[in-house]
Amino acid sequence: MGVSGSGKTTIGRLLSRELGWSFYEGDELHAPANVEKMSRGLPLTDADRLSWLESLRDLIDRCVRRGESAVIACSALKKAYRRILQGGHPEVVFVHLKADPRLIADRLKRRVGHFAGPVLLASQLATLEEPEHALAVDVSGDPEQIVATIRRGLGI
Repeated sequence: MGVSGSGKTTIGRLLSRELGWSFYEGDELHAPANVEKMSRGLPLTDADRLSWLESLRDLIDRCVRRGESAVIACSALKKAYRRILQGGHPEVVFVHLKADPRLIADRLKRRVGHFAGPVLLASQLATLEEPEHALAVDVSGDPEQIVATIRRGLGI
């Protein structure tokens, strides 16, 4: 979890590959209207996010029922969002990818082909409620170091 540009997809794919787990990109579950809205630089509201969060929770429910270990990349910015996603499954663990906002802004400026551009960073940072029960990981290093830190933090 984390704001746009924190490396959720890059780190999530690398972590899932190392662990042999499934990887799911949460952005792929956004409704087309949400993608269009963010493409115009407009932040999503809680109402906009609800169906997306429910789709992610349904994905998590399916993974838990199947006994499937997975990495799911999504922002999960608010405590209420994380509560929805966890859905009563204590085995769901959040890893909060974080860095200095200037570093993330620089990454977003260089990113090509993604609907969430740098203009959304300020609203995401304002929305972010630091998680109390998550593994917080600094993402200013290289991806391999970050994944190693996550693995150590999770004990896997």
